[in-house]
Amino acid sequence: MKKKITIFLILGLLIYFIDILNNDDKYTKDIYISDQEINSLVIAWESQVGRKPNQNELINIINDYIQEEILYREALALGLDENDRIIKRRLAQKITFLKQETFLEKPPIDEIINFYKSNIDLYYINPTFSFTHYFFSNEENGKKRAEVFFEQLVNKTTLSKSDPFLLGKNFAYKSSDEIDRDFGMNFSNHFNIMQTDIWSKPIQSSFGFHIVKIVDKQEGYLPDIKDIFSQVELDYANNIKEQLLEKYIMDVRAEYNIIINPNFKIE
Repeated sequence: MKKKITIFLILGLLIYFIDILNNDDKYTKDIYISDQEINSLVIAWESQVGRKPNQNELINIINDYIQEEILYREALALGLDENDRIIKRRLAQKITFLKQETFLEKPPIDEIINFYKSNIDLYYINPTFSFTHYFFSNEENGKKRAEVFFEQLVNKTTLSKSDPFLLGKNFAYKSSDEIDRDFGMNFSNHFNIMQTDIWSKPIQSSFGFHIVKIVDKQEGYLPDIKDIFSQVELDYANNIKEQLLEKYIMDVRAEYNIIINPNFKIE
């Protein structure tokens, strides 16, 4: 009988220790706060407040951490982390950061130069335009009013009234993308064939019609790599990080079975 009890005790202890080994610390009731963790909390507090915490503030910082840890563990115990898209997204961001940070070596200069040459379009500075314009809204026969106004400009007669434009009348050193953003898609195409200091015929935008005069144009150019080396180096490093992440995902993805309902229909 004693032998059986001893065997049961040994089995019970084995199960207990296996359970302890298999359970993560975050599911236990023990909260161990290391010196390193406290220093990290203090540094974070200093960065926000601009000074070291006093004794009472340090106690509050540690108590806040303990409260957060307790709530975190209780939330895990209740399974509140399951199927939560915000938590999933945050964890995905963290592992993305960790995997990308595995690339820490300073890249060779020749690789940076090759990256620059292979991605010239990324660094080309588009031309910019400084211009003024008169605006005629689509309402109240804007096209006809713009045509009359243009004839008055050409003949230097008394000008009729134009309409106010929400973004203003004068624009300085705007790129094609910025012009299209403010006036509508492809509006900047007209600027490529316009001469400086000459009023254009009425040009239609998303808002109405415009009579435009370019007062200054800065030609586009490709900066020398010496002038933007830091930016190219950063872009190269980010590109490598993205490649490392893609490779990691592809390698791990092979271990997963992706199952999607083939008959799914969007309602």
